[in-house]
Formats: sequence, C-alpha cells, structure tokens
Amino acid sequence: MPLSDKHIQTKTYDDILNAGPPLDQLAKEFVTPKELFFVRNHSQIPHFQLESYRLRVRGMVTRELSLSLTEIKRDFERRELTATLQCAGNRREEMVDYKPIDDQLEWGIEAIGTAKWAGARLGDVLTAAGIRSEAAAHVAFLGLDKVLDGADNEAYGGSISLDKALACEVLLAYEMNGEDLPLAHGCPLRVVVPGYIGARSVKWLGEIRVQAEESANHFQQIGYKLFPPHISSDTVDYADGMPLTKLPVNSVIVRPQAGGALPAGAVLVEGYAMSDGEHEITWVSASADGGKTWQRADFMHEPQLWSWQLWRTEFTLSPGKHELVVRAWDSAANSQPETIASVWNFKGYVNNAWHRVPVTVE
Repeated sequence: MPLSDKHIQTKTYDDILNAGPPLDQLAKEFVTPKELFFVRNHSQIPHFQLESYRLRVRGMVTRELSLSLTEIKRDFERRELTATLQCAGNRREEMVDYKPIDDQLEWGIEAIGTAKWAGARLGDVLTAAGIRSEAAAHVAFLGLDKVLDGADNEAYGGSISLDKALACEVLLAYEMNGEDLPLAHGCPLRVVVPGYIGARSVKWLGEIRVQAEESANHFQQIGYKLFPPHISSDTVDYADGMPLTKLPVNSVIVRPQAGGALPAGAVLVEGYAMSDGEHEITWVSASADGGKTWQRADFMHEPQLWSWQLWRTEFTLSPGKHELVVRAWDSAANSQPETIASVWNFKGYVNNAWHRVPVTVE
C-alpha cells in the first residue's frame, strides 16, 4: 500500500516497508496525521479478504470465539483512546554511532507517533470468552503476516501479561484518527498496548491466545529482548534476556536539527518527551552548553496519560559551536541516564540517554 509522499522511507529489505516522517514534520501536532505516522514492519503487508476475516480467541478460555470485524463492532462497545506508540529501536542511530550494531534498522528520532485509536477493549473480548484457569497469566497475539525465520514462515507475534491485557487502556483498534485503520497500520485490526514498546501492538491481528506462559514466538523469545552493554551477539544467551515491555522515560530535541547553521540571537528549541504512559512527564530541562547549565522547558499542552508531551524553550546564542541537550523526569521520579555508553546494547533498543544536538551559530 503506497504511503503519502510526505513520508520518507527509512529502510527497506525484501520489499518490506519501514518509513517515518520528515523531521521538519515530526511532532508538530499533538495528534500525528496518519500519513506521517511511522511504519514498522517485519514482513510484507499480508493479503486477505476482509469479508472472510475472522479473529480467533482460544487457549485457556471458557469458550473459543471466531469473530468477524462486523461482529466485533456490533457486539463490543466502541472505546476511544489517544495514545503514543514508539518503536523499541527509536534513536538507534545514536547507539550505532557510539558502537556498531548489526542487522537492525537505524532509526533516528522519527519512530514515534500519537493517534486517536478506537475499537473494542481487549478486556471486554477476553471477558466474553471467559478465563477458565487460574494458571492463565499471559495473552499471546499472532498476526496474519508471514515472517521468514530460517527455513520456516512464522507469523509475527508476541504477548503481554494477562493483567495488562485486562487493563482498560488496551484496545483492539479498527480506527485511527477517526477513519478506518489503514492497511499499513494493521487493518483490519491491531492491538494497541499503550506504554509498551510498539512491537507488542501486533498488526493484522488474527489470533489471541490465553496461556500460562509467554508467547513462544521468535519476536517474544529472541527478537525483542534487552541485554546489558557487556553482552554481544557472540556471547548472548537469549534465555537470560529481559522481554521488553514498558518504555523508559525519554526526551528528544526535534528542532533545530544536528549540523544546522543558525543565526545568532534567539533560537527556538522544540521536542517531545514520553514515559511509560502510566506516569506523566513532569519536567523537561534543556541546555545549550552540553549540560553545564539548564533551563526548564514549557509544555505545549496539559499532561495526558499514554501520550507524549510536546515541549519548547528558547535560548539566546552567540556565534560559535553549541551542544543542545535535553533530559526529562516523570511523575515517578524516573529520569534519563547521561551517556549512550550506559544504555548501549547489541540490539540497539530503548535508547533513552540525554539527547544531544550539536549546532553552529553564525
């Protein structure tokens, strides 16, 4: 499915679409227009007939369900939620600059977006199916796509805890920004798991399974696990990895961009900040001297759970080279580490070090 020419294509392999917005359009509005919302795929977009689509609900349930999109819309209350999704690999490019990372998309700061989602609550669907075992602890998802993994074609999948699945914010979304969910974003149905890495918001959803253990899918057991900096691809034991779920507190300078030449005088600095969704961003501080001195940034809207916080501040800069830096805190007093070295990992996930942007003032 072609995207608007407002998108830039970040990287493709085997005709797999991955795209993000031009940086001069990123985070200019609280709600991201769908044509500017980043796209992350692990396979080609699947082909299917909407008329024959069924969502299967099975596993540790009292009764298995097979639901058409029409039945989902008819039988379950429509819920709305504005929420930010962010790829676990957002800001990987900075990690690559620090130390090489193999075979991963080199996202900059653009793998993030906020949308008005609408659909059925996952918890309502699970309640209709009934949880039949006290051993049930996880809810696994499978997409309709096929991802080449060695000699096997495996659907993209993952899982979240049952507690999270039953939370009121988790949706089975069939609308995005007031319109039918676009094919590139998971039509006919995708999971939206606010506060978690985007990889858990499985697109083109075909199956939900209630089970005792985490999903055995490649992308749960290997693809999206976090390791400390001293672990490499040569020494990794994936059984020891931490499955990625909640996003860490983060903040980013969107404008001005690195390497730009700016006129002396007042310089407007803008960006976004995000936490795990359960905690509001309470403070964003920016620096124009590499972190020696700081000033508080202004928020562009009231804090809202599950969504990013857009911010701005202004510096008066003299001619010369300057390093702009930003860091944020959330309502649980979480903040960001100072250096890339402290968060680097061989997959390049969840970079939340202070964001630094060198600029030249003329």
